[in-house]
Amino acid sequence: MYVSTCLYLSRTFAGGMRKVVVYSTQNCPYCRMAKAFLEKHGVTYESVDVGNDAVQAQKMVELSGQRGVPVIGIDSEVIVGFDAQRLNELFGEPLKSESSDVLIIGAGPAGLTAAVYCARKMLSTVIISENIGGQALESWAIENYMGYRMVSGEELMKKFDEQVRKEDIRFVLDRVIALEKKDGLFVAETISENTLKAKTVILAQGNKPRKIGVPKEDEYLGRGLSVCSTCDGPLYRGKKVAIAGGGNSALQTAVEMSGIAKTVDLIVRSDIRADPVYVDRLHEKSNLNVHLQTNITALHGDKFLTGISIETKNGVERDLELDGLFIEIGWLPNTGFLDGFVELNEHKEIVIDINCHTNIEGVFAAGDVTSIKGKQIIIAAGEGAKAALEAHEYLMKQ
Repeated sequence: MYVSTCLYLSRTFAGGMRKVVVYSTQNCPYCRMAKAFLEKHGVTYESVDVGNDAVQAQKMVELSGQRGVPVIGIDSEVIVGFDAQRLNELFGEPLKSESSDVLIIGAGPAGLTAAVYCARKMLSTVIISENIGGQALESWAIENYMGYRMVSGEELMKKFDEQVRKEDIRFVLDRVIALEKKDGLFVAETISENTLKAKTVILAQGNKPRKIGVPKEDEYLGRGLSVCSTCDGPLYRGKKVAIAGGGNSALQTAVEMSGIAKTVDLIVRSDIRADPVYVDRLHEKSNLNVHLQTNITALHGDKFLTGISIETKNGVERDLELDGLFIEIGWLPNTGFLDGFVELNEHKEIVIDINCHTNIEGVFAAGDVTSIKGKQIIIAAGEGAKAALEAHEYLMKQ
Protein backbone atom coordinates (compact mmCIF):
# COMPACT_ATOMS: atom_id res chain seq x y z
CA MET A 1 0.00 0.00 0.00
CA TYR A 2 1.28 3.43 -0.97
CA VAL A 3 0.41 6.26 1.38
CA SER A 4 0.83 9.77 0.03
CA THR A 5 0.12 12.69 2.30
CA CYS A 6 0.56 16.23 1.06
CA LEU A 7 0.49 18.90 3.75
CA TYR A 8 -0.90 22.13 2.40
CA LEU A 9 1.45 24.41 4.26
CA SER A 10 3.29 27.00 2.27
CA ARG A 11 6.74 28.43 2.48
CA THR A 12 8.59 30.08 -0.37
CA PHE A 13 12.37 29.93 -0.66
CA ALA A 14 14.84 31.57 -2.99
CA GLY A 15 14.10 30.14 -6.40
CA GLY A 16 10.49 29.27 -5.54
CA MET A 17 8.78 26.36 -3.78
CA ARG A 18 10.97 23.33 -3.12
CA LYS A 19 9.77 19.80 -3.80
CA VAL A 20 10.23 17.76 -0.62
CA VAL A 21 9.56 14.00 -0.39
CA VAL A 22 9.98 12.00 2.82
CA TYR A 23 10.44 8.23 2.42
CA SER A 24 9.50 6.57 5.70
CA THR A 25 8.01 3.58 7.51
CA GLN A 26 5.02 3.67 9.86
CA ASN A 27 6.89 2.89 13.09
CA CYS A 28 10.06 4.87 12.43
CA PRO A 29 10.44 7.55 15.15
CA TYR A 30 13.14 9.40 13.23
CA CYS A 31 10.83 9.62 10.23
CA ARG A 32 8.19 11.22 12.43
CA MET A 33 10.73 13.71 13.76
CA ALA A 34 11.79 14.67 10.25
CA LYS A 35 8.17 15.31 9.33
CA ALA A 36 7.56 17.25 12.55
CA PHE A 37 10.57 19.43 11.78
CA LEU A 38 9.26 20.21 8.29
CA GLU A 39 5.78 20.94 9.61
CA LYS A 40 7.14 23.24 12.30
CA HIS A 41 8.95 25.26 9.65
CA GLY A 42 5.98 25.39 7.29
CA VAL A 43 7.46 23.15 4.61
CA THR A 44 5.13 21.32 2.21
CA TYR A 45 6.16 17.70 1.74
CA GLU A 46 4.96 14.40 0.32
CA SER A 47 5.15 11.34 2.58
CA VAL A 48 5.85 7.93 1.04
CA ASP A 49 5.47 4.76 3.14
CA VAL A 50 8.14 2.42 1.79
CA GLY A 51 7.40 -0.21 4.42
CA ASN A 52 4.19 -1.17 2.61
CA ASP A 53 5.15 -0.47 -0.99
CA ALA A 54 8.00 -2.49 -2.49
CA VAL A 55 8.02 -0.40 -5.69
CA GLN A 56 8.49 2.84 -3.76
CA ALA A 57 11.06 1.15 -1.51
CA GLN A 58 13.11 0.22 -4.56
CA LYS A 59 12.77 3.75 -5.88
CA MET A 60 14.12 5.06 -2.56
CA VAL A 61 17.07 2.66 -2.71
CA GLU A 62 17.91 3.72 -6.27
CA LEU A 63 17.62 7.40 -5.32
CA SER A 64 19.69 7.29 -2.14
CA GLY A 65 21.76 4.11 -2.28
CA GLN A 66 20.27 3.36 1.16
CA ARG A 67 18.12 0.58 2.56
CA GLY A 68 17.15 2.55 5.64
CA VAL A 69 14.78 5.36 6.56
CA PRO A 70 14.16 8.22 6.63
CA VAL A 71 15.34 9.43 3.26
CA ILE A 72 14.40 13.02 2.37
CA GLY A 73 14.49 14.31 -1.18
CA ILE A 74 14.69 18.10 -1.50
CA ASP A 75 14.71 19.05 -5.16
CA SER A 76 17.89 17.35 -6.42
CA GLU A 77 19.41 16.88 -2.94
CA VAL A 78 19.02 13.66 -0.96
CA ILE A 79 19.31 13.65 2.84
CA VAL A 80 19.81 10.27 4.50
CA GLY A 81 18.50 9.92 8.05
CA PHE A 82 17.18 12.60 10.36
CA ASP A 83 20.05 15.01 9.72
CA ALA A 84 19.17 17.88 12.08
CA GLN A 85 22.21 19.87 11.03
CA ARG A 86 21.39 19.86 7.31
CA LEU A 87 17.67 20.46 7.86
CA ASN A 88 18.50 23.43 10.06
CA GLU A 89 20.77 24.78 7.35
CA LEU A 90 17.99 24.53 4.77
CA PHE A 91 14.92 25.50 6.76
CA GLY A 92 15.93 26.60 10.25
CA GLU A 93 16.15 30.04 11.71
CA PRO A 94 19.05 31.56 13.70
CA LEU A 95 18.74 31.02 17.43
CA LYS A 96 18.28 33.92 19.79
CA SER A 97 21.31 34.41 22.00
CA GLU A 98 19.62 35.05 25.35
CA SER A 99 20.52 32.77 28.24
CA SER A 100 18.18 30.44 30.16
CA ASP A 101 18.06 29.15 33.70
CA VAL A 102 18.53 25.54 32.65
CA LEU A 103 19.97 23.93 29.55
CA ILE A 104 19.07 20.23 29.22
CA ILE A 105 21.22 18.29 26.77
CA GLY A 106 19.27 15.25 25.59
CA ALA A 107 15.56 14.54 25.11
CA GLY A 108 15.14 10.95 26.21
CA PRO A 109 13.22 9.84 29.32
CA ALA A 110 15.67 11.60 31.67
CA GLY A 111 15.86 14.87 29.73
CA LEU A 112 12.14 15.16 29.06
CA THR A 113 11.24 14.42 32.69
CA ALA A 114 13.81 16.94 33.89
CA ALA A 115 12.31 19.55 31.57
CA VAL A 116 8.80 19.12 32.99
CA TYR A 117 10.07 19.42 36.57
CA CYS A 118 12.14 22.51 35.70
CA ALA A 119 9.20 24.18 33.95
CA ARG A 120 6.92 23.54 36.92
CA LYS A 121 9.49 25.25 39.11
CA MET A 122 9.11 28.27 36.81
CA LEU A 123 12.64 27.99 35.45
CA SER A 124 13.30 29.12 31.89
CA THR A 125 14.24 25.86 30.22
CA VAL A 126 15.83 24.86 26.91
CA ILE A 127 16.21 21.29 25.64
CA ILE A 128 18.72 20.57 22.91
CA SER A 129 18.87 17.18 21.22
CA GLU A 130 19.17 15.56 17.81
CA ASN A 131 16.02 13.58 18.50
CA ILE A 132 13.10 13.42 20.91
CA GLY A 133 12.86 10.14 22.80
CA GLY A 134 16.45 8.91 22.77
CA GLN A 135 17.27 5.21 22.58
CA ALA A 136 13.88 4.37 24.12
CA LEU A 137 12.41 5.10 20.69
CA GLU A 138 13.89 1.88 19.33
CA SER A 139 12.14 -0.52 21.71
CA TRP A 140 9.55 -2.73 20.01
CA ALA A 141 7.68 -3.37 23.26
CA ILE A 142 8.07 -2.16 26.85
CA GLU A 143 6.37 -4.28 29.49
CA ASN A 144 7.92 -2.98 32.71
CA TYR A 145 6.96 0.71 32.74
CA MET A 146 4.34 1.37 35.39
CA GLY A 147 0.91 2.34 34.09
CA TYR A 148 1.24 0.36 30.86
CA ARG A 149 0.74 -3.37 30.36
CA MET A 150 2.65 -3.07 27.11
CA VAL A 151 3.68 -0.04 25.08
CA SER A 152 6.17 0.56 22.28
CA GLY A 153 9.08 2.87 22.92
CA GLU A 154 7.81 5.28 20.28
CA GLU A 155 4.34 5.41 21.85
CA LEU A 156 5.71 5.98 25.36
CA MET A 157 8.05 8.74 24.25
CA LYS A 158 5.20 10.37 22.36
CA LYS A 159 3.35 10.59 25.69
CA PHE A 160 6.43 12.14 27.29
CA ASP A 161 6.72 14.62 24.42
CA GLU A 162 3.03 15.58 24.61
CA GLN A 163 3.40 16.43 28.30
CA VAL A 164 6.53 18.48 27.70
CA ARG A 165 4.82 20.43 24.90
CA LYS A 166 2.19 21.65 27.38
CA GLU A 167 4.89 23.49 29.34
CA ASP A 168 6.80 26.63 28.44
CA ILE A 169 9.88 24.76 27.25
CA ARG A 170 12.00 25.62 24.23
CA PHE A 171 13.17 22.77 21.96
CA VAL A 172 16.29 23.02 19.80
CA LEU A 173 17.02 20.20 17.33
CA ASP A 174 20.80 20.24 17.16
CA ARG A 175 23.90 18.47 18.54
CA VAL A 176 26.21 19.89 21.20
CA ILE A 177 29.90 19.54 20.33
CA ALA A 178 31.48 21.60 23.12
CA LEU A 179 30.58 22.79 26.63
CA GLU A 180 32.42 25.25 28.86
CA LYS A 181 31.85 27.77 31.63
CA LYS A 182 32.52 31.37 30.70
CA ASP A 183 31.73 34.62 32.54
CA GLY A 184 29.56 32.80 35.08
CA LEU A 185 27.43 30.99 32.47
CA PHE A 186 27.62 27.57 30.87
CA VAL A 187 28.09 27.90 27.10
CA ALA A 188 27.22 25.11 24.66
CA GLU A 189 28.39 25.18 21.05
CA THR A 190 26.48 23.12 18.46
CA ILE A 191 27.38 21.44 15.20
CA SER A 192 25.13 23.98 13.44
CA GLU A 193 27.29 26.79 14.85
CA ASN A 194 24.68 27.94 17.34
CA THR A 195 25.51 29.03 20.90
CA LEU A 196 23.31 28.39 23.92
CA LYS A 197 23.94 29.85 27.38
CA ALA A 198 22.49 28.85 30.75
CA LYS A 199 23.00 29.27 34.47
CA THR A 200 22.96 25.51 35.01
CA VAL A 201 23.12 22.37 32.86
CA ILE A 202 21.54 18.93 33.05
CA LEU A 203 23.37 16.31 30.98
CA ALA A 204 20.97 13.63 29.77
CA GLN A 205 22.18 12.82 26.26
CA GLY A 206 22.02 9.05 26.66
CA ASN A 207 23.99 6.51 24.67
CA LYS A 208 24.85 5.60 21.08
CA PRO A 209 24.85 2.09 19.52
CA ARG A 210 27.95 -0.02 20.05
CA LYS A 211 29.69 -1.27 16.88
CA ILE A 212 30.57 -4.91 16.26
CA GLY A 213 34.09 -3.90 15.24
CA VAL A 214 34.62 -5.57 11.86
CA PRO A 215 35.93 -4.09 8.59
CA LYS A 216 33.45 -2.29 6.32
CA GLU A 217 30.93 -1.76 9.15
CA ASP A 218 30.51 1.95 8.40
CA GLU A 219 30.41 1.23 4.68
CA TYR A 220 27.37 -1.04 4.99
CA LEU A 221 25.45 1.10 7.49
CA GLY A 222 22.14 1.83 5.77
CA ARG A 223 23.07 -0.63 3.03
CA GLY A 224 22.01 -3.82 4.73
CA LEU A 225 23.34 -3.05 8.19
CA SER A 226 21.00 -1.27 10.60
CA VAL A 227 20.99 -0.09 14.21
CA CYS A 228 17.24 0.68 14.25
CA SER A 229 15.04 -2.34 13.58
CA THR A 230 11.81 -0.43 14.29
CA CYS A 231 12.78 1.96 11.50
CA ASP A 232 14.19 -0.36 8.87
CA GLY A 233 12.59 -3.73 9.73
CA PRO A 234 9.65 -3.37 7.29
CA LEU A 235 12.11 -3.01 4.39
CA TYR A 236 13.22 -6.62 4.94
CA ARG A 237 9.84 -8.27 4.54
CA GLY A 238 10.31 -11.80 3.19
CA LYS A 239 14.12 -11.51 3.27
CA LYS A 240 16.89 -13.22 5.25
CA VAL A 241 18.21 -11.26 8.21
CA ALA A 242 20.45 -11.71 11.23
CA ILE A 243 20.45 -10.06 14.65
CA ALA A 244 23.67 -9.56 16.60
CA GLY A 245 23.25 -9.61 20.37
CA GLY A 246 21.96 -11.65 23.27
CA GLY A 247 20.18 -9.22 25.58
CA ASN A 248 16.57 -8.11 25.84
CA SER A 249 16.75 -5.75 22.85
CA ALA A 250 18.32 -8.39 20.61
CA LEU A 251 15.74 -11.03 21.50
CA GLN A 252 12.88 -8.57 21.09
CA THR A 253 14.19 -7.64 17.66
CA ALA A 254 14.65 -11.29 16.68
CA VAL A 255 11.10 -12.18 17.71
CA GLU A 256 9.57 -9.18 15.92
CA MET A 257 11.63 -9.72 12.77
CA SER A 258 10.61 -13.40 12.66
CA GLY A 259 7.13 -12.18 11.80
CA ILE A 260 8.44 -10.00 8.97
CA ALA A 261 11.49 -11.73 7.50
CA LYS A 262 11.74 -15.14 5.83
CA THR A 263 14.45 -16.33 8.23
CA VAL A 264 16.22 -14.86 11.25
CA ASP A 265 19.62 -15.85 12.61
CA LEU A 266 20.45 -14.66 16.12
CA ILE A 267 24.22 -14.32 16.59
CA VAL A 268 25.21 -14.32 20.28
CA ARG A 269 28.86 -13.77 21.24
CA SER A 270 28.52 -15.58 24.56
CA ASP A 271 25.25 -16.76 26.09
CA ILE A 272 21.74 -15.32 26.08
CA ARG A 273 21.32 -12.91 29.00
CA ALA A 274 17.76 -11.76 28.41
CA ASP A 275 14.71 -12.01 30.65
CA PRO A 276 13.00 -15.44 30.62
CA VAL A 277 9.87 -14.02 28.99
CA TYR A 278 11.88 -13.13 25.86
CA VAL A 279 13.68 -16.47 25.84
CA ASP A 280 10.34 -18.30 25.89
CA ARG A 281 9.09 -16.28 22.91
CA LEU A 282 12.31 -16.98 21.05
CA HIS A 283 11.79 -20.74 21.26
CA GLU A 284 8.27 -20.40 19.84
CA LYS A 285 9.55 -19.21 16.44
CA SER A 286 10.16 -21.86 13.80
CA ASN A 287 12.05 -19.59 11.36
CA LEU A 288 14.57 -18.39 13.94
CA ASN A 289 18.01 -19.97 14.39
CA VAL A 290 20.25 -19.23 17.40
CA HIS A 291 24.06 -19.31 17.22
CA LEU A 292 25.59 -19.21 20.72
CA GLN A 293 29.27 -18.54 21.53
CA THR A 294 29.62 -17.10 18.02
CA ASN A 295 31.28 -13.96 16.66
CA ILE A 296 30.72 -12.10 13.41
CA THR A 297 34.12 -11.92 11.73
CA ALA A 298 33.39 -10.33 8.34
CA LEU A 299 30.77 -8.57 6.24
CA HIS A 300 30.35 -9.40 2.56
CA GLY A 301 28.74 -7.74 -0.44
CA ASP A 302 29.26 -5.18 -3.14
CA LYS A 303 27.09 -2.08 -2.85
CA PHE A 304 24.79 -3.78 -0.34
CA LEU A 305 25.39 -6.40 2.34
CA THR A 306 24.83 -9.92 1.02
CA GLY A 307 26.27 -12.05 3.79
CA ILE A 308 28.44 -12.42 6.88
CA SER A 309 31.10 -14.78 8.17
CA ILE A 310 30.72 -16.21 11.67
CA GLU A 311 33.06 -18.22 13.90
CA THR A 312 32.28 -20.26 17.01
CA LYS A 313 34.51 -20.23 20.11
CA ASN A 314 35.79 -23.65 18.93
CA GLY A 315 37.06 -22.12 15.69
CA VAL A 316 34.33 -23.44 13.39
CA GLU A 317 33.73 -20.96 10.57
CA ARG A 318 30.85 -20.62 8.15
CA ASP A 319 29.21 -18.03 5.89
CA LEU A 320 25.58 -16.93 6.04
CA GLU A 321 23.80 -15.42 3.06
CA LEU A 322 21.77 -12.45 4.30
CA ASP A 323 19.92 -9.39 3.11
CA GLY A 324 20.18 -7.51 6.39
CA LEU A 325 21.99 -7.41 9.73
CA PHE A 326 20.61 -5.61 12.80
CA ILE A 327 23.08 -4.67 15.54
CA GLU A 328 21.79 -4.99 19.11
CA ILE A 329 24.95 -5.48 21.17
CA GLY A 330 24.63 -2.61 23.60
CA TRP A 331 25.37 1.08 23.86
CA LEU A 332 28.19 3.54 24.56
CA PRO A 333 27.83 6.85 26.44
CA ASN A 334 27.50 10.03 24.37
CA THR A 335 30.22 11.85 26.27
CA GLY A 336 32.81 12.66 23.60
CA PHE A 337 32.28 16.42 23.94
CA LEU A 338 32.62 16.25 27.75
CA ASP A 339 36.06 14.67 28.08
CA GLY A 340 38.02 17.02 30.33
CA PHE A 341 34.96 19.05 31.37
CA VAL A 342 33.35 16.70 33.91
CA GLU A 343 34.63 13.56 35.56
CA LEU A 344 34.06 10.33 33.61
CA ASN A 345 34.61 6.77 34.79
CA GLU A 346 36.50 4.00 32.97
CA HIS A 347 33.40 3.35 30.84
CA LYS A 348 33.22 7.04 29.81
CA GLU A 349 30.03 7.48 31.84
CA ILE A 350 29.46 10.71 33.78
CA VAL A 351 30.28 10.20 37.44
CA ILE A 352 27.47 11.46 39.68
CA ASP A 353 26.53 11.21 43.34
CA ILE A 354 23.20 9.97 44.67
CA ASN A 355 21.60 13.36 43.92
CA CYS A 356 22.79 13.64 40.29
CA HIS A 357 25.62 16.09 41.03
CA THR A 358 28.72 15.95 38.82
CA ASN A 359 32.10 17.18 40.02
CA ILE A 360 31.32 20.61 38.51
CA GLU A 361 29.08 22.85 40.57
CA GLY A 362 25.94 23.71 38.63
CA VAL A 363 26.24 20.73 36.27
CA PHE A 364 23.96 17.75 36.88
CA ALA A 365 23.45 14.51 34.96
CA ALA A 366 20.76 11.86 34.66
CA GLY A 367 19.87 8.71 32.77
CA ASP A 368 21.89 6.09 30.91
CA VAL A 369 24.79 8.47 30.24
CA THR A 370 25.69 8.40 33.95
CA SER A 371 27.46 5.95 36.25
CA ILE A 372 24.14 4.82 37.76
CA LYS A 373 24.04 1.03 37.32
CA GLY A 374 20.40 0.53 36.30
CA LYS A 375 19.81 1.34 32.62
CA GLN A 376 16.01 1.37 32.51
CA ILE A 377 13.50 3.93 31.24
CA ILE A 378 11.77 4.22 34.59
CA ILE A 379 15.09 4.77 36.38
CA ALA A 380 16.17 7.39 33.83
CA ALA A 381 12.90 9.28 34.30
CA GLY A 382 13.31 9.26 38.08
CA GLU A 383 16.90 10.47 37.82
CA GLY A 384 15.75 13.26 35.49
CA ALA A 385 13.29 14.45 38.14
CA LYS A 386 16.02 14.38 40.79
CA ALA A 387 18.42 16.34 38.60
CA ALA A 388 15.79 19.02 37.94
CA LEU A 389 15.03 19.45 41.64
CA GLU A 390 18.73 19.72 42.43
CA ALA A 391 19.20 22.29 39.65
CA HIS A 392 16.33 24.33 41.08
CA GLU A 393 17.87 24.22 44.59
CA TYR A 394 21.23 25.27 43.16
CA LEU A 395 19.71 28.27 41.39
CA MET A 396 17.78 29.34 44.49
CA LYS A 397 21.08 29.54 46.41
CA GLN A 398 22.77 31.73 43.83
